[in-house]
Amino acid sequence: MLYMRSRNTDLGQPILFNNPELTVVRRGIPMKQKLSVSTALLALTIITSTLAPAKSIQSPSSVLEKRNARIIAAVRSVLEAQSDAWNRGDVTGFMDGYARSPDITFISGDSFTRGWQTVHDRYKKNYDSREKMGTLTYSDLEPTVLSPDVVMVKGRWHLQRAKDEPHGRFTLIFRRTKAGWRIVHDHTSSAS
Repeated sequence: MLYMRSRNTDLGQPILFNNPELTVVRRGIPMKQKLSVSTALLALTIITSTLAPAKSIQSPSSVLEKRNARIIAAVRSVLEAQSDAWNRGDVTGFMDGYARSPDITFISGDSFTRGWQTVHDRYKKNYDSREKMGTLTYSDLEPTVLSPDVVMVKGRWHLQRAKDEPHGRFTLIFRRTKAGWRIVHDHTSSAS
């Protein structure tokens, strides 16, 4: 409730607004005093906010770089798990890096294979012994995040075996699935 007071009258007595000695009072505190307190608080807030260390506001590119770094790390861990499984002689463990889908594709030379089970069976047939599997290493990996759910990885593969060292290049397309990052397309070539 607002009351009007002049310097010559008591609180609550009506006075005309055009009186130069008039002060408006709200809950017993003169409005002039309230305004000066409010102004002081506002000024103090502005000053302290400019002097206080600014919270780091990340630019959109910084946020994107951090997101991409997390994605690339996750994709790299899939490739590491694949090479570890291969080097243990575990073709099925190696295939865990692929999406368990009838839609995945594998291209090598002039051969086109579709479906997780078909690719699995092809690997089992072509690498049916530890000697044939050798030791797998990847190198020159170039991951590119195409979207938050798709990554392309280019790189080299190398098998160290007792009698030979097959090697070549690959392009993999990873997709984020319910099971995590998985290969949905593999185009691998062997060096001649």
